[in-house]
Amino acid sequence: MSEIEERLRAVEQAVADLQDALRPTGGDTPAAAPADGALWALTELEARSPGAVLMAGSVGLPGDEGTVRWQYARPSEVLLDADWSELSATLDALAHPARLAILQHVLGGVHSTAELLEQPSVGTTGQLHHHLRQLVAAGWLASTRRGHYEVPAARVVPLLVTVLAAHR
Repeated sequence: MSEIEERLRAVEQAVADLQDALRPTGGDTPAAAPADGALWALTELEARSPGAVLMAGSVGLPGDEGTVRWQYARPSEVLLDADWSELSATLDALAHPARLAILQHVLGGVHSTAELLEQPSVGTTGQLHHHLRQLVAAGWLASTRRGHYEVPAARVVPLLVTVLAAHR
């Protein structure tokens, strides 16, 4: 087994341990994280790339879509120096309750416009198509064939990270 494979297994075990530690013990409150290694991801990031920001995730999707494993890191200076106004269209696409509902439904296994129209949160046919155009233009959705959509694999974790960031 190569060193990379060994490190990957160690990271996967650490993720599993952290998931066990954070499993809710009742209600919506997660259990306290263990004192040692609670910030394992941050510790590893700082060791590899001090002053960086990282998004990472491993997400199992319903049906036969499988698991999306994805990570992306950038030095904080690059992010701080970037022109954030260029991101407004991408972020604006998420700034509507119906569009968020559409994304949630698609991640949950609802892929066709006919199935989406059955969901009360997406609006009328015209509204749905308007929202789908916005999401496709921003890259949050891709049309797999006429009337069928998916969240591209490279957008699953960023979308969930954005939702996580919005949680209080």
